[in-house]
Amino acid sequence: MNILLSSVKIIDPRSTFHNQKHHVFISNGIIKNIGPPGKGDKKEYKVDKVIDSMNLVLSPGWFDMRVSLRDPGFEHKEDMVSGCLAAAYGGFTEIACLPNTNPVIQTKDVVANIKNRCADNLVEVYPIAGVSVDNKGLELTEMIDLHHAGAVAFSDGERPVWHTDVLVRALQYMRLFDGVLINHAEDMQLTQSGSMNEGKMNTMLGLKGMPKIAEELMIARDLKLLEYTESKIHFSHISTAGSVNLIKRAKAKGLRITCDIAAHQIAFDDTALSTFDTNFKVNPPFRNKEDIRALWKGLADGTIDAIVSDHSPQDEESKKLEFDLAEFGIIGLETAFAVINTYNRNLNLEHLIEKLTYNPRKILGIEIPKIEPGQVANLTLFDPDKEWTLTEENIKSKSKNSPFIGKKLKGKVVAVFNKRKTIINND
Repeated sequence: MNILLSSVKIIDPRSTFHNQKHHVFISNGIIKNIGPPGKGDKKEYKVDKVIDSMNLVLSPGWFDMRVSLRDPGFEHKEDMVSGCLAAAYGGFTEIACLPNTNPVIQTKDVVANIKNRCADNLVEVYPIAGVSVDNKGLELTEMIDLHHAGAVAFSDGERPVWHTDVLVRALQYMRLFDGVLINHAEDMQLTQSGSMNEGKMNTMLGLKGMPKIAEELMIARDLKLLEYTESKIHFSHISTAGSVNLIKRAKAKGLRITCDIAAHQIAFDDTALSTFDTNFKVNPPFRNKEDIRALWKGLADGTIDAIVSDHSPQDEESKKLEFDLAEFGIIGLETAFAVINTYNRNLNLEHLIEKLTYNPRKILGIEIPKIEPGQVANLTLFDPDKEWTLTEENIKSKSKNSPFIGKKLKGKVVAVFNKRKTIINND
């Protein structure tokens, strides 16, 4: 199939066409030509389809490094096909999936199965293997074998690596192959039975709180152990001002540390939970306005390296419960870019795209696509100013647990290209 992207602005600092408007001609999944507007029309390129708009932007395909696909084991919430479709419609051409499945991603066979099952999808899926057996934090998995089998990182996913000795040994082992440990920072003894941020709001609502110190204490511990082991660690979906400050100071010391935030974390503070809508129940919980300001500052100054969807699909039986009994999590693949773009305070578009393309791949050691003639098209085409409203009917995920349903968002994905395949969003 031959596709002409007409007069698109290219955002790719590694490309000679960065920040320029050009026609981009894609033939059978290869970028065949990039030329200035006015040179090359439909007849010249012999195209099957022209995508034309006044405000289209083209970037390397987006990468989400924190996705719960629920497959295998929980396919009633999400499966490989529906999860990859949701990712594509959200602009992601590649995703990394968490190990909290059944069975846990902790053997070479499970890693190979995931890679084989997504081989024909437009969206490439990279397995993150468990640090500990069954994600219980007591016994290390066969990390070196899993690395050679194709695991791009190690994590206990939705659970922290709570056992100090296990964490130290994991960090030491990963030095052998320059691996990265992704940790969810939470002291679960301090958050036990908690449902939301600890503060004035949880007292008013009569819900048990999850204190910020539970996250910050875990990060402080991990930083000390990281300094001891001289290894590499990535903190996922941090949420507090204290966490940002700890990581900023650690980076200044030269520690090999990176971090990300979930897109939804900057959209709401804990006052949003006043309606007891369980779609606002996430972990880490929505904090307060001071924390949101710190997250934006961390994004702007480079303390926060990446933005993730933290896609956590839950079925109705897991969400339509009393607030303290409902499961944590929201779906985010289809809204991550639009949310961060809608609520954007101080990031220019190039900086935002960096957090969705280059930095996640750099952290995981994955090749970064480039917008140049002759390259395989791994691209996301979007309109940053297009306003749209998320409806339950248009959600591609199997689960519908989103607090953004019915909300007007800004920034719409138009098409994605990868692995010689194309998905065009006509919604």
